[in-house]
Amino acid sequence: MKRDEKKNQEEKNQSVQTSSLVARAAATGFVGGVFWGFIGFLTHMFHFSEVSPNMLLQPFVLGEWKKGGLGTFISIVLLGVLSVGAAFIYYGLLKRIKGYWMGLIYGAILWLLVFYVFNPIFPDVKQVQDLQQSTVVTTFCLYILYGMFVGYSISFEYNELTSQKLARALGKKTE
Repeated sequence: MKRDEKKNQEEKNQSVQTSSLVARAAATGFVGGVFWGFIGFLTHMFHFSEVSPNMLLQPFVLGEWKKGGLGTFISIVLLGVLSVGAAFIYYGLLKRIKGYWMGLIYGAILWLLVFYVFNPIFPDVKQVQDLQQSTVVTTFCLYILYGMFVGYSISFEYNELTSQKLARALGKKTE
């Protein structure tokens, strides 16, 4: 009977750890989206980039308020929400890969998607070849940093949890 109780407890711990990891991935995505969205706003404000976070609202919302402070705030929060989805994609496909390189590549892929594939959705954003070089470099770097932040955070958490499970399975004491 003791063995069954121990197995049930281990299964319950596994379930809690997995849901905790998913919640951490969601939190990482939201924080990453809000933080790097705010940095994107600063780069626009200091004229490093022609693109602002407000581009998200342009095709979907009427009124000039979307270009002001409220529009910027809502856009940055919306970036955080969309970023949760991007974090789940990373979690689902790439969490096992250690290091920051995959996050860097993931950020570059996201930049390509936004500026080439989804560009027609955003009427206020020029084609990449028509953007200033500073905008291209700045936004590309922001996306790479975002990808590294999300990717490294998620893969670190996953690999940390995996190594703790392995240590417990081998009978080693974990903190």
